Amino acid sequence: MKCFVTGTDTGVGKTYVTSLLARALTQAGYTTAALKPVACGDREDAVSLQRATGRLTLDQINPAYLQAPLAPLEAARLEGRQLDIPFFEDWFFDVVKGSDAVLVEGAGGWLVPFAPGKSMADLAEAFGLPVLIVAANRLGCLNHIFLTLESIRARHIPCAGVILNTITPTPDASREANRRIIEAEVPVLCEILPGQDSVDLSFLKS
Repeated sequence: MKCFVTGTDTGVGKTYVTSLLARALTQAGYTTAALKPVACGDREDAVSLQRATGRLTLDQINPAYLQAPLAPLEAARLEGRQLDIPFFEDWFFDVVKGSDAVLVEGAGGWLVPFAPGKSMADLAEAFGLPVLIVAANRLGCLNHIFLTLESIRARHIPCAGVILNTITPTPDASREANRRIIEAEVPVLCEILPGQDSVDLSFLKS
């Protein structure tokens, strides 16, 4: 499994889902690189990915750490820094050597800017990875998913599918319908429930 993990928004559970996948892949015997190119505010996401695989240093997992909890473009500006595609390409193609599975978690959503005129979408394209969309399984997620999917397809990047993450245990009548509607457009690889600590990788065989 090799993919760029994007979210339909901040706070939809990208790190939680990516960590579950990374742990499951590692336990299944895959040499897994779980990466976070840009972290803003803190490095907890990168720490979670490191714990999931037990390999690579924090700096290998997360080469660009910005202190302000803002969009990477603004956080970098506050530090007098400017990130660019060549920097991330050099890092990526070096750090993934020898890895059977690669998961790259973006910052925020698909079009969040990290440099002038460059977004997370440009990173996925530069890395040559299909995109996995993580969305909160709740009323309103369909619009966010389909807008993200439309943008991915406009760049002619493959979409590996969607993972629906249930954020709260509160009943929501939309959940069952969400999956049915999404699957008419793109595969739903699995659904994650609150407190789930493992994930079934059987979708890799389908």
